[in-house]
Amino acid sequence: MKKQDILMVGVGGQGTILASDILSEAALAAGYDVKKTDTLGMAQRGGSVVSHVRIAEQVWSPLIKEGEADIMLAFEKLEAARWGRYLRTGGAAIINNHAMPPLSVSLGTHRYPDNEEIRDTLKQRTERIYFVEGTRTAIELGDIRVLNMVMLGCASLLLPIDVHIWKECMSQRIPSKILKVNFTAFDLGKREASHVNLG
Repeated sequence: MKKQDILMVGVGGQGTILASDILSEAALAAGYDVKKTDTLGMAQRGGSVVSHVRIAEQVWSPLIKEGEADIMLAFEKLEAARWGRYLRTGGAAIINNHAMPPLSVSLGTHRYPDNEEIRDTLKQRTERIYFVEGTRTAIELGDIRVLNMVMLGCASLLLPIDVHIWKECMSQRIPSKILKVNFTAFDLGKREASHVNLG
């Protein structure tokens, strides 16, 4: 596999860090070198959560430079726009079609952008912009907490890691009583991504 720099962005409580941990462990299990770092901005209060995951035959630094991310996996739409400058030209943006407006929007001092505005912002970097129904899929499964596995399933279509490796790493991180629904969420994420012609 050639180098893959993956930026995962969301807000506190969406499971971004767990998803990036499983991604890192799956890549390691598949035989690649991995470096990872996380940034949490008041995450428990709905602040930004950002994970840099770098995968290659050999990786020296965990930080992705602006303009170099091959994949951006956004658990929330505004976070996609906020971090879009990290995408390389032609990179892939996979965006959960869900809004969690920050306080400034709730108070009426700012306006939340619509999907076309977010798309226009990202088009400065790439045409490969994919909105997926991650939150809706998780709700339909009866557990919003599986959003992260839906999104990870979407991203898996772009990474040459066998599904049995993904699920083995999931089973090491997720309690057995909720493992089945997380497996289903991952599989539905792959299906959702194929529906938007990702990969």
